[in-house]
Amino acid sequence: MTPAMAAILAFVLYGLGYRYYSRYLSTRLFELSDSNITPARSMADGVDYVPTRPGVLFGHHFASITGLAPMLGPAVAVIWGWVPAFLWVVGGSLFVGCVHDFSAMVISVRNRGLSVGEVAANVIGPRARTLFHLIIFFGIALAMGVFVFVIAQLFSVELAPGHPGYPQAVLPSGILMIVAMIAGVLLYRKGFPLAPVAAVGFAVELFAIWLGMKFPTIGLPARAWPAADTWIVVLLVYAFAASVMPVWALLQSRDFLNSLLLYLGVGLAYIGLLVGNPPFVAPAIVPHPEGAPSIFPFVFIVIACGAASGFHGLVSSGTTAKQLDRETHARPIGYGAMIGESLLGLLATLACTAGFASSDIWHEHYGSWAAVQGLASKIDAFIQGTTLFLSGLGLPADLSAALIAMVVVSFALTTLDSATRLLRFNIEEIGNTLHISVTSNRYLSSALACGAIAFFAFYDVGGKPAALALWALFGTTNQLLAGLTLTLATLYLKHRRLPIWPTGLPALFMMVSTLSAMWGNLARFSSGPAADPLLLIVGAILMGLGVWLLIESVLVFRARKANTALEVG
Repeated sequence: MTPAMAAILAFVLYGLGYRYYSRYLSTRLFELSDSNITPARSMADGVDYVPTRPGVLFGHHFASITGLAPMLGPAVAVIWGWVPAFLWVVGGSLFVGCVHDFSAMVISVRNRGLSVGEVAANVIGPRARTLFHLIIFFGIALAMGVFVFVIAQLFSVELAPGHPGYPQAVLPSGILMIVAMIAGVLLYRKGFPLAPVAAVGFAVELFAIWLGMKFPTIGLPARAWPAADTWIVVLLVYAFAASVMPVWALLQSRDFLNSLLLYLGVGLAYIGLLVGNPPFVAPAIVPHPEGAPSIFPFVFIVIACGAASGFHGLVSSGTTAKQLDRETHARPIGYGAMIGESLLGLLATLACTAGFASSDIWHEHYGSWAAVQGLASKIDAFIQGTTLFLSGLGLPADLSAALIAMVVVSFALTTLDSATRLLRFNIEEIGNTLHISVTSNRYLSSALACGAIAFFAFYDVGGKPAALALWALFGTTNQLLAGLTLTLATLYLKHRRLPIWPTGLPALFMMVSTLSAMWGNLARFSSGPAADPLLLIVGAILMGLGVWLLIESVLVFRARKANTALEVG
């Protein structure tokens, strides 16, 4: 099979999954109805609860869940070959990831837009709320620590000695933030129509990419360009600002414009792939790469976003559910946006297995687990591979690289600002549970969120960045959260006497694979070259929390009860 044939097969499966399976979930299982008033309308406050047009909200949700992970995960996981990554990205998204995102969104909408942690208190019990909150806290802080670290590396003049970075993405990123704030004012305060604002904003965004290519360091000499650590601080300041601003002022318009950029970049990349039809240079399956953990369960952990991700449940319930204008919009936004992210994960899989000039070059990058240690270099492999696809359309290589680099950075930033906001919500909910009223101040809770992200962004093991170790730890935390969210959805369905197999089977698979991987991580963190006391302690705590919450869920399931405080639509 060629990469082009693999892509076409995936497109057909995506279309069938959305047409038939998502329709079953929305009309037969969850029975969505526009007669049910959503929290965005019943609790509108102009800050977090804001009724939003489905096209704009799709872009915001899509950009928020997409981020860096669907490119980064497959760019590492192809060390086991392209077939395992392909099967999990496509099959996992349709039957696990899409179901997870959609279910989390619907349950939250029917529970005042509360996060999955808060809903768990009603379905499972008060202890479940605290357990969920702690898992969410570590999951977001770990993931965003890695994101900030990788973005800072990409912003640098060099990813590594002699290996250029992508400073040309800095200027268009800054311009986009300004354009997004102007667009937010025009749309929500001045009442301008969406189409002309979007068209002008997107045109400015494309011009900014060209401008960044012409002035990559904004006129500064390379030696005066900020180092990676400086960029980490800048990114955290931005995340704080985005977290405390109303969603309409920056996040919605920025994410919508970013989604247009992704549509363009991914669309051109797939067209270039189909036209150029390059061959696979990677093996179909590599069962035992040198030094790598076992293919099961770690391929399901390394590829988190792009196939299934607990973080998506936080976005679905933490921000998107507060902006959903009608219940029926959950189908295209919840299920459909996950297919969109899977398309990006599929592109990363193909770019990192068919975007190299030869098999020998591929093996230089993926010959051993040690060779994939640099996460920034794996993102670079995605950028270069996708650039090769675009070059097949006759686009200049430097312009193609600038466009794809901007896509990567933009979506990493949109996830960073949305995730910081979610972590702020999480800290506020923890404070509310513990009766610490001061955490209700969004400026303080945002500062605490940024502090937690900063800790992991700067964390190192033996004087070297701990990015890959943190990614493995994040992957298990993320998939644990996905399994627990699916378990929560299963209990919700059981309480309403509805079929539980659509969420119950994915929940079982996710919990078995994730707990197996968590046990493997503990073994690696306890001894050998990856040994680290802090990561061992955090990993053990997270596994303990997950097992505890799973036991609580099983007890509720067996007792066939759920708290009557749960609201049903």
